[in-house]
Amino acid sequence: MARATLDLETHASQLEAAIESIWFRNLVTALIIVNAIILGILTYQNRLPGTLVTALNAADRAITYIFAVEILLKLTVYRFQFFRSGWNWFDFIVVGISILPGSEAFSVLRALRVLRVLRLLHVVPMMKRITEALLKALPGMGAIVAVLALLTYVYAVMATDLYGDTDNEEVLQLFGDLPSSAFSLFQVMTMDGWRFEVVQKVIDDGHPWAWLFFMTFIFIASFAVLNLFIALVVEALAAEQKAATEELLEDIEEDVEHAGEDRDEMLKLLSSIRTEMAELRAALTQQDRPEDST
Repeated sequence: MARATLDLETHASQLEAAIESIWFRNLVTALIIVNAIILGILTYQNRLPGTLVTALNAADRAITYIFAVEILLKLTVYRFQFFRSGWNWFDFIVVGISILPGSEAFSVLRALRVLRVLRLLHVVPMMKRITEALLKALPGMGAIVAVLALLTYVYAVMATDLYGDTDNEEVLQLFGDLPSSAFSLFQVMTMDGWRFEVVQKVIDDGHPWAWLFFMTFIFIASFAVLNLFIALVVEALAAEQKAATEELLEDIEEDVEHAGEDRDEMLKLLSSIRTEMAELRAALTQQDRPEDST
């Protein structure tokens, strides 16, 4: 018997063809959405009739067992190949926790079942492309987070020295020690009530030039460093789009290789398309650059 694979194009058995079919995937997706809705409704169980809560819990339990059967079927088909996919690991752990005896005590872990709706990322191509781009941007994001953490630490030390020595209880809660200063600066960085809840209290405490300190922090942390996250994600999305386009062109070229009389003309057309795309990317890149000062 041929070994099953995790791709959706080849089938080594009828069971594999069934669990990889569109209707089966749509059924599982629908159950994931229904399960997520049930878990959301159950957050209001104190306000719902007891019979409805019982029915929803029973439906939740039934769906969980259906998910367990789904995983057992996949384990039967794929065997150890099943664990080569990170999403399969995620499903296995979440469902396993849900069906353990006494798992109701771990309400946080049980609530993680709602994350199964993230499997929809496999169904929608654009969502999958965005997710893959975000994952590829994570290493660069780590470097930006490190820069932001270092910047916050430096400003937190300065804020504690400048404003922490005070008898004002409100300012003392904001900048009385290093962790409090770091948390207050995080609020300033997000610009959530930063003027009246943080800066104005410091100014009223006898520091009229405190606004200058916080404005420099906002310009550096919020307007400069945080925007690097957006630039990094946009760059990753552009690279992912370019890779997808190149893959599509390569597939077309493979089809052209097996074409008949018009093969040479089609190859020339593909070559011209590649050239025009390269020129378009270069033009867009040049347009995004600031003009050289004369």
